[in-house]
Amino acid sequence: MAPTRDPLNAFLNYPQVPVTRALTGPLEGLRLAVKDIIDVAGYPTGCGNPEKLAEGRIARVTSPPVQMILDAGARFAGKTQTDELAFSLMGVNAHFPRPVNKAAPDRVTGGSSSGSAAAVAGGLAEIAVGTDTGGSIRAPASFCGLIGLRTTHGRVPMEGIMRLAPSLDTFGWFADDIETYEAVGKIVLGRDTHRAPLVRALAFPALEALLAGQALEEYQRMKEIALTVLGPADRISAFGATVDELYWCFRRIQGREAWNEHKQWLQRRERNLGPGLDERFGFGATVDPTTEKNETIRRLLFRSQLKDLLAPGAVLVLPTVPGPAPLMVASHDEMQAYRERALRLLCLAGLAGFPQITLPLGSVDGAPFGLSMIGPPDSDIALIRLGRRVLDAAKREHGD
Repeated sequence: MAPTRDPLNAFLNYPQVPVTRALTGPLEGLRLAVKDIIDVAGYPTGCGNPEKLAEGRIARVTSPPVQMILDAGARFAGKTQTDELAFSLMGVNAHFPRPVNKAAPDRVTGGSSSGSAAAVAGGLAEIAVGTDTGGSIRAPASFCGLIGLRTTHGRVPMEGIMRLAPSLDTFGWFADDIETYEAVGKIVLGRDTHRAPLVRALAFPALEALLAGQALEEYQRMKEIALTVLGPADRISAFGATVDELYWCFRRIQGREAWNEHKQWLQRRERNLGPGLDERFGFGATVDPTTEKNETIRRLLFRSQLKDLLAPGAVLVLPTVPGPAPLMVASHDEMQAYRERALRLLCLAGLAGFPQITLPLGSVDGAPFGLSMIGPPDSDIALIRLGRRVLDAAKREHGD
């Protein structure tokens, strides 16, 4: 059920249907918003595309991680907007009014989990779930001043969720306080299999070079807060591939997988996709099997290198995105340029399949700006708890 008034354009106006949930539990009293690529029994799953919605598919079963949250007592608040086919990062869908970023109303929410981020930032839900393939939890969380986690790939079941690029797709959620965030994590993640405590920091200056001006200054301030918890950071001089090579590795793998997932539907007839979508799917269609194989080898080598670096209980500290959210009045080309810079930061966790948390520690030009930490595989709960310690350190710095 959507709120009777939604001035933030976060929710979709679907007819209300009863949703099965527990009446008591650890999440009792909290409202849950669900991204509209995730099935909720009795509701359509429109995937941000009017033709998908017109096909009239009504979910018969609620996606497992959503049902886990409902079974813990959360109350369903409604289905939320998504960027079209979840294949964007800005929170702009040509077919729907833009969700409003309550934390910075003149700026985009980010996407593709746009409505979910808008709902939590605007106080319309305490928990909102989404997905993260290329940054669709982490970027909106940074833009809207929220906590967001890209979970270890494969750790949370993805049944009942539209696929974009299966080797990259993950489940995630938003909250604006770490207590709620961890409570949800315990329910959908269970216990970590990674046992070593997260006690060391790593820094990769090549990533920080993507920032400039006030964003770089604010990131250095945020990083120092994290290092008060972790101690001085060891510097990574290089991986076996450059940042640009890893970016293109991600783009080619994501593009090819997205094309394979959606090509039959796209080729059936003209789909009138919004700006940028034809180009992204078209790019994926040009990635040949040899290129895909070579990029997969590059990916596996990078994953092995990063795993070795993080194995002794280390985290990689990095900016979540290059700066605050783009202004809503930015042109398509300006948003595309931001997207390409952002993906150079966001692609690392995706290629590795490792968890990454973003924390709302900073502000640039009056808009939120997040700090991130990437942990070893299956260290998701430990990463959330480390996030709590970093947020506590930030409160002490501000005298809260």
